[in-house]
Amino acid sequence: MTPAPELRAKLRRLIDEVIPLGGSDQNTRFTDEELDEVLEAAGSIEEAAAECWERKAARAMSERGGLEESRAGDETHRFVSLKEYRDHCLAMAERFRARAPQVGSRLLAFEPPDVLGTGAIQ
Repeated sequence: MTPAPELRAKLRRLIDEVIPLGGSDQNTRFTDEELDEVLEAAGSIEEAAAECWERKAARAMSERGGLEESRAGDETHRFVSLKEYRDHCLAMAERFRARAPQVGSRLLAFEPPDVLGTGAIQ
């Protein structure tokens, strides 16, 4: 797909990545450059969203350094477990993969016979 600002903005909405008010793409998990890379490789916006959700799952541990709770003085912040977050990201990836348009059909796919003997040796 050809990246464009509107398509990138739509992808950000699908992957629940909001640029903070007064911030930039550098304040999110995905820079514009990274989203453009994903969009260029994807066949559909759903495929791009699935790829991003998988990347979010893969980054779960490194983003939080393995922390599920943080304390500073009397203040405690408890995060959703890394496993729950990862599972959510992977479920969202599957959801978008299921919505992606399927290219071709495996039922109708066939390989032509090797009539000249030039096929790969197995």
